[in-house]
Amino acid sequence: MNRKKIIYLIIFILLLASNFYFVARYRVIKKELQETKRPLEIQEINEKVLNFTKFFIEKVLRAEKEVDFETRLKLENAVREIGDPEILAQWQKFIDSKTEIEAQQEVKNLLELLVSKIKSD
Repeated sequence: MNRKKIIYLIIFILLLASNFYFVARYRVIKKELQETKRPLEIQEINEKVLNFTKFFIEKVLRAEKEVDFETRLKLENAVREIGDPEILAQWQKFIDSKTEIEAQQEVKNLLELLVSKIKSD
């Protein structure tokens, strides 16, 4: 009977040790995954910012005539897709501009903000 208890105790200790090992490995792998995901998230944000900036320059700054409703809607959706409240607020300032001079200043501010949001990390 005593021998059986010792065997059970050894098995229990081995199982407990393996659980600690697997928990430790899980934490290390989880940390590595988070470190790997961060550059991917930055790259996705940068891509959205660059795509919006390119589209904005193409459709607004290089426009020969007034920007149509469909293009404004696409721009609005693109700026919201970026998901940055600061960029969205600056966009609102631009579209709420009352005069051409004010709009020009807000465009400069918007472009400066977009460039500053691109991360290299």
